[in-house]
Amino acid sequence: MELAQIEAFISAAECGSFSRAAELLSVAQPSLSNRIQSLEREVGQPLFERMGRGVKLTDAGNSFLPYAQRVMRTLHDGVMVLAGTREGTAGRLLVGAAPAVGTYVLPRLLKVFCDQHEGVEVLVRTGHSDEVLQMVIDDDVQVGIGRPINHPDVRTVVLYRDELVLVVSSQHRYAKAGAVKVDDLADESLILFDRDSGYYGMILGLFRDLGVVPQQQMQLDSIEATKKMVEANLGIALLPEVSVEREIRLGTLHKVHIEAAETVEREIAVMYRRNKPQSGPMAAFLDLLSEIYGVKLPR
Repeated sequence: MELAQIEAFISAAECGSFSRAAELLSVAQPSLSNRIQSLEREVGQPLFERMGRGVKLTDAGNSFLPYAQRVMRTLHDGVMVLAGTREGTAGRLLVGAAPAVGTYVLPRLLKVFCDQHEGVEVLVRTGHSDEVLQMVIDDDVQVGIGRPINHPDVRTVVLYRDELVLVVSSQHRYAKAGAVKVDDLADESLILFDRDSGYYGMILGLFRDLGVVPQQQMQLDSIEATKKMVEANLGIALLPEVSVEREIRLGTLHKVHIEAAETVEREIAVMYRRNKPQSGPMAAFLDLLSEIYGVKLPR
């Protein structure tokens, strides 16, 4: 099996046409067709359904495609290393991030990184922390940042702790007081966000530990939507402190201390594959994280 066959297969799958794939690869269409036919003989079954004006993958082709793509990504990573990207002056950095990290933390990190490494192309994918871990395992990203989840093939190092804080609107009666008694929370309308995230369980766990059952006024799918509802004085919310720094500074939201409540924090970690050669951009990004958060990241 030759790489040219794999390349032809992936291009045809993405284009849905042998002719367009041939143009993309700058080869003659008969040559591309021969490569794919040779590959089909190698695997012992058809990978494409030939139609009048194009092609589409068979079930076997769909099953084979992600593995073929992984081969080409791995080859591309190797070529980048050989091309001298160890210095981090060129190449690509692929980062996966949990939603709160991707929205409120990663932009500041990447601003510093991009200013220092202008020739590096940066791509970001977001998902819940378990999805970010899977991206790292599948080599879809080089570095993931989210809730720490241990896996034998992945290094997981805690970078910082993100505190959940109670916020209210500037019109709320707790805004000036700056504190609230636990029992008073039972009368408040609580706005929850992102049921699939770890924060959801942490918030309900806090109220359970306090012995309070708040009224659940709304369940939203994002932190930004939750902040808007709180600003409109439609309820109160517990949100990651990093996500409300700007609104607190502007005075549209106020941080309120819950008396007799323990601080609720969530660890945020960087995750990356063990025993895998690191490209220059990846190594430079890990160096930046080490510098900013004061942690040692094993290579």
